[in-house]
Amino acid sequence: MLYLRDGERIIIVASNGGRDNEPSWWANLRHDPHAGVQIKGEKRKMIARKATEEEKSDLWPLLTKMYPAYSDYQRRTKREIPVVILTEEIR
Repeated sequence: MLYLRDGERIIIVASNGGRDNEPSWWANLRHDPHAGVQIKGEKRKMIARKATEEEKSDLWPLLTKMYPAYSDYQRRTKREIPVVILTEEIR
């Protein structure tokens, strides 16, 4: 899965390749936002949430620069593709 680091946050996109249905992992995280993330050898417990409109407007240009197909995916689908922000779980 592609991701963008934003400080300690991990930013991912629930694009599902531009399909009209959301990816199952995003449905699961909306039901229970606790997530385990592993990047290389680093494992972290995180909490997922949908970016606000303002956050998405700031992050979307960075995400489409990283992976230009996201713009095509958004044009292809009727749904608004969510940007998902993962933050460190506080214990």
